[in-house]
Amino acid sequence: MGRLYPLLFLIHLALLLFALIDCLSRDEYELRALPKVVWVLLILLFSPIGAIAYLIAGRPERAARAVPTWASGSGFPERERPRPVAPDDDPEFLRGLAAQRREDEDLLRRWEDDLRRREERLRDRETPPEQ
Repeated sequence: MGRLYPLLFLIHLALLLFALIDCLSRDEYELRALPKVVWVLLILLFSPIGAIAYLIAGRPERAARAVPTWASGSGFPERERPRPVAPDDDPEFLRGLAAQRREDEDLLRRWEDDLRRREERLRDRETPPEQ
């Protein structure tokens, strides 16, 4: 029994430290059910029940794992397996590039026209009146 108490104390201390560090390292919006200050007080004052309560009810939920679109043996033959399309092979992406290029050329043309008009105005102001 004398050897059990130090072991239980170490488990209690590890649980307390883990819960406290985890709680303090999280942002306020990530914690569930209670504000961060309340969780810290619960962990410290009602140990180990507060630490266990935090781990069950306060920690953020785990994000669901992404399911791959294709996995080995899922029924797709290799040649029909879905593959990501490279941007230069995607017709929709290329159409978008062409449209963006037309917009850019139009904008450049408007800037050049505006610059020509401004230069003409400056030349008109600088030319001395003829006598």
